[in-house]
Amino acid sequence: MNKDLNDKAAQSSVNINDINKGSVNNCTAIATPYKKDLFTRIAISSPKLLLLILVLPVLGGLISVLLPAFSWVPALDQTTISLQGFKDLWMTPGLTQMVALSLATGLISTLLAFVMTLMILAAFFNSVWLTRIEHLLSPILVIPHAAAAIAVGFLIAPSGMFSRLISPWLSGWEMSPEGIFPHDPYGISIILGLTLKELPFLLLIALGALAQPELGKKLRQQYKVALNLGYYPIAAFFKSVFPLLYPLLRLPILAVLAYASASVEMPLILGPNTPPTLAVTIMQWFNDVDLNLRIKASAGALLQLALTGGLIALWLGGEQIVKILFCSSLTNGKRNYGDAVCQRITATMTTVVIGFMFMSLIGLAMWSVAGFWRFPDALPEQFVLLHFQSAFMQMGTPLFNTIAIGLVSTLFAIVLTLLCLEAEQLSAKRLSNFTSLIIYLPLLVPSIAFLFGLVWLQQLVNNQAAFFNVAFTHLLFVLPYVFLSLASSYRRLDPRFANVAASLGSTPIKVFFQVKLPQLFTPILIAVALGLAISFGQYLPTLLAGGGRIATITTEAVTLANGASRRTSAVYAIIQMALPLIGFILASLLPKYIFRSGKNNTH
Repeated sequence: MNKDLNDKAAQSSVNINDINKGSVNNCTAIATPYKKDLFTRIAISSPKLLLLILVLPVLGGLISVLLPAFSWVPALDQTTISLQGFKDLWMTPGLTQMVALSLATGLISTLLAFVMTLMILAAFFNSVWLTRIEHLLSPILVIPHAAAAIAVGFLIAPSGMFSRLISPWLSGWEMSPEGIFPHDPYGISIILGLTLKELPFLLLIALGALAQPELGKKLRQQYKVALNLGYYPIAAFFKSVFPLLYPLLRLPILAVLAYASASVEMPLILGPNTPPTLAVTIMQWFNDVDLNLRIKASAGALLQLALTGGLIALWLGGEQIVKILFCSSLTNGKRNYGDAVCQRITATMTTVVIGFMFMSLIGLAMWSVAGFWRFPDALPEQFVLLHFQSAFMQMGTPLFNTIAIGLVSTLFAIVLTLLCLEAEQLSAKRLSNFTSLIIYLPLLVPSIAFLFGLVWLQQLVNNQAAFFNVAFTHLLFVLPYVFLSLASSYRRLDPRFANVAASLGSTPIKVFFQVKLPQLFTPILIAVALGLAISFGQYLPTLLAGGGRIATITTEAVTLANGASRRTSAVYAIIQMALPLIGFILASLLPKYIFRSGKNNTH
């Protein structure tokens, strides 16, 4: 037996020096004897499948929008190319306001979230307060956009929590005052909602980048050196940390900008109706009973694509302008830019933002259990569970659809991501920059632009498979987040364990399941929870791909937020938040329970 093991170790071309070095290149040596192994072939081909899944639906959707936009719709007996769709679009009343509202809300909310993220990082870098802020804002990340919009709307409404809290200090407020929030014509409510929702995302992305061992250590060393040279904390951050940190934030920022400029849930709940944003109007045209409006909707989708592309180009151009204007300030030796004032402003801003977020959530929770609640009373006269009982009697099908679609799309994304990352190690070659960019493609292209075309294709291929169509559409948005969540953990695996197992004759599939996956148990659970959270919050993909036949908690919550009672809307919003929260709680508790059980069994 020892002779056989020695022979297999020799065949694998792995020596003890290679194992001690832990070189990733050893993966090539390990994989070589198993070139014809089925698992190896599947894993190595998985990046191509990933590209096909992400590229074909997006490009196919864009092409399928492009043709109807030029009036080529055989299903409507229109086979002549023309510009009638664009002419009808230009003649739409209020189009200029729609475009301006989409551009302003998208750009301003992204800029505010980005600036506030930088201020928090600069003021609390290397401070225990940064960790505390992270712990406070992390739960906000899992809240779906629709639920966040409902919570913000309850807070800023004329009879909302904010008015109730300040009414004792204002005489004559026995009745709710006149107010423009939410649904204000300037999009301020939309900007507020988007900023509060995207701020935790950008902050946690930045903290995730700083958590990388090599980069984080390097940036903290440079920061300490700057402090030792007499730079004040904020100046030290912007001169020594920010230039290296920003390139890692660029793609997430562009993804936030693309989403904010073409968002549907937030403007539908918080935005004006006369006229709404361009994305909301396009969705209404697409869902109209008059199928000819789909031609104008397709033209509008191309306009939305151009607007989002213009905002991305504007942001990238702004980067160069800022670089030119402030490049000299990195080396001018100035050590203080009003550090004390900036610290106080940032501390106040952070307190207000966190307080606003939690006041919104408290108000949402109170409305869900409120009985009779007269204005301007700060608290309801009684608390009841009637609204939850009524909602639970009606949400059986939406709840089942939500969980089932989330599980199908997330599990497929997990399997494909693991195979792609395994392909990196089997071939000893990282995914190309092109592939890494493609992973972000569904997040960078406005969903309102390509989903219409994708729905056209799905209706042509199989109009009856509504559940599959929705699950596949969710996969496009779940896959990027799952991949980004798992990639760093998988790439940090110590290759020596796999090398030893391979040298003892284990096949790649055994190494994968028995050596690597056990080490990745916790990251995989976190990725599953994140994927489920992304799927649970999808509104537009569910509405369009399902053709209105697949009801989920999110689609019901958005519908109820535009006409039903506050109490019922609050219940659905809380269920929306509770589902992803349960996923993350299980992801944090299961490893502790399983590993503790394993220790007890060994004793």
